[in-house]
Amino acid sequence: MAARLFRGSRRWWGYRCALPSPARCSHSGGEERLESPSAKKLTDIGIRRIFSSEHDIFRESVRKFFQEEVIPYHAEWEKAGEVSKELWEKAGKQGLLGVNIAELHGGIGGDFYSAAVVWEEQAYSNCTGPGFSLHSDIVMPYIVNYGSEEQIKHFIPQMTSGKYIGAIAMTEPGAGSDLQGVRTNAKKDGSDWILNGSKVFITNGWLSDVVLVVAVTNREAQSPAHGISLFLVESGMKGFIKGQKLQKMGLKAQDTAELFFEDVRLPASSLLGEENKGFYYLMQELPQERLLIAELAVSASEFMFEETRNYVKGRKVFGKTVAHMQTVQHKLAELKTHICVTRAFVDSCLQLHEKKRLDSATASMAKYWASDLQNRVAYDCVQLHGGWGYMWEYPIANLIKQTKTKL
Repeated sequence: MAARLFRGSRRWWGYRCALPSPARCSHSGGEERLESPSAKKLTDIGIRRIFSSEHDIFRESVRKFFQEEVIPYHAEWEKAGEVSKELWEKAGKQGLLGVNIAELHGGIGGDFYSAAVVWEEQAYSNCTGPGFSLHSDIVMPYIVNYGSEEQIKHFIPQMTSGKYIGAIAMTEPGAGSDLQGVRTNAKKDGSDWILNGSKVFITNGWLSDVVLVVAVTNREAQSPAHGISLFLVESGMKGFIKGQKLQKMGLKAQDTAELFFEDVRLPASSLLGEENKGFYYLMQELPQERLLIAELAVSASEFMFEETRNYVKGRKVFGKTVAHMQTVQHKLAELKTHICVTRAFVDSCLQLHEKKRLDSATASMAKYWASDLQNRVAYDCVQLHGGWGYMWEYPIANLIKQTKTKL
């Protein structure tokens, strides 16, 4: 895909193509494409009307990247509790980071559907370790949307290249979803800020080079929401300590860490956006973050369905394949129906978001519905595998564990 998307192209795994940009139509008018219910497989390339042939070429290259650079090493990374930093730089060279960030800011400059392709292909690879989506589609947008020109120039090109890994630190031991209960605080000292507090369950936290930290800056505010600010804290700053890598039930290759801030002196340039506007910024970005979770959930459901369908078509009992049993056929039909209906809803949300029209309520519905679906699909697919569904050599056993950890 193109690093200079409007002016040239880059060779990607044997392909030469230009990544679709937001300024271009998301699909060609005369192009006929199957929707998920009619496709041979739910994970096929070349289906769904929100995508174009250019997206298909991009998808082929992304799929090949995961097949060659991620899948062979993922078991090793699960033991280590983190992926290699080298993978991040390889992803940067292949244009998989900052896909939807404008080129003028140092990103790749593709449309939002191109970013969704990366999310989907990671789910289809069944490799949960690389925290690419959080880095590219949660952390980077904050910097682009609310950062100064200097912050954008300093961080975005480095994050697009994979040389800087981003994380966001909201959750605390005593404050999870209740952001108004945050205790981490930053106090002014001249033109600087002194940051103190701790965060927990921080994805990309161990490998992070820059962390977007949510902190209280005005305890006297009329509402706690009016006294929160965001800070960009770089690895290596005095007093910024990375605690242990947390040992999770699933998502074992995805590094998750505790972070501690002990009198970390931050220059004024570390403040992201305006003082005490942090809660507002967080609320503004929620629709995309919720949509990301919904998209990953329905994509994981599609992968689980295809894995299970392949299994029952090959497994024989009483002289027939399991797929010949009518009860199994009914269950597969039910699962596919639920998945395809959810896919249609999530694709509609992707279209709304590409047009800047996705509201928080609709994004919340998508997140709730798709996440609940993933949980149900994981359970049913394990049952359809019989006893083998609990054996680690079958992907479905690992998938139900990943589902429980993520949800």
